[in-house]
Amino acid sequence: MAPSESASSLWRTENLRRAIEAAGVALWAWNVDNDQFAMDNQAFELWGLPPNENVSFEILSAHIHPADRDRVRAAFTATRGLVGAYETDFRIMVGDEIRWISARGLGGDTGLHERHMFGIFLDVTGRKQAEEGNELLAGEMSHRVKNLLAIASGLTNITSRSTTTAAEMATELIARLAALGRAHDLVRPLPGHQGHTALLGDLLSVLLSPYEDMGAFSGRIRVAVPRMGVGESSATALALVIHELATNSLKYGALSADVGTLDVSGSTDEEYVTIVWTERGGPTVEAPTGATGYGSKLVHRSVSSSLGGSITYDWSSDGVAVVLKLKANKLSA
Repeated sequence: MAPSESASSLWRTENLRRAIEAAGVALWAWNVDNDQFAMDNQAFELWGLPPNENVSFEILSAHIHPADRDRVRAAFTATRGLVGAYETDFRIMVGDEIRWISARGLGGDTGLHERHMFGIFLDVTGRKQAEEGNELLAGEMSHRVKNLLAIASGLTNITSRSTTTAAEMATELIARLAALGRAHDLVRPLPGHQGHTALLGDLLSVLLSPYEDMGAFSGRIRVAVPRMGVGESSATALALVIHELATNSLKYGALSADVGTLDVSGSTDEEYVTIVWTERGGPTVEAPTGATGYGSKLVHRSVSSSLGGSITYDWSSDGVAVVLKLKANKLSA
């Protein structure tokens, strides 16, 4: 009977180990007296460290993200005064990679066994990235809604300057808002990779047509760019950038003034497409100071990540000039 019970116990132990490994659970024990950590192989792999019997808290701290290091030390120290389960999330650096780890255990000195506190590490990078993505999406949606309200107000002011009766104003404003709707469709990706390549000039004209004082292509806004295709994947990013620039111009720049003009020109070489956005005739502008706004961060992220390029601003007294330098192969993809 004893050999059978021993074999059954071994079977349960081995399968428990397999289950722990399959779940991605890494085990650790912390000696609260000398700050030494004992970890299983999965924990060493998670931290990107070679297995070692002598691992101190300070050795692990060197791999914790600098912004989280002090907080993690304080949290681990505080666990000795806690009663019940605790969970601490933090970032670690594994080469150039950032991983999110959740450290979990039972607090309180009453739970110590031979001066050791026990717990687990879990890789929660995927969950944290999803949370950050949701926060980013919520911030982006809020920013876009605010922009649309500002655009609608600006378009109403533009329309009131170019019409004489309420009926004319209603007709023209409805047309502008419809054009804005068509342009807004270009700012969101279509499901299932719908759509085809568009010409750069046509894309810019559609995006900017709602902002014309006398209707599209009247001369207040001039577009002169090379004849080239813009791929469906990059059209969304470029449309978002143009929308942001146009919104800022409508609120603060040339498009907010009766005599303001906007010129959008471009050139190409083997590697880059350069688009120059030049505003004239608007209020005096100055370079912004202080923290960068959400819209500017959104533009920089779209230009650098999605279009492989850069954006620069020239805040002259005549008006702002913006230079977009985009990777040609990214723009056509």
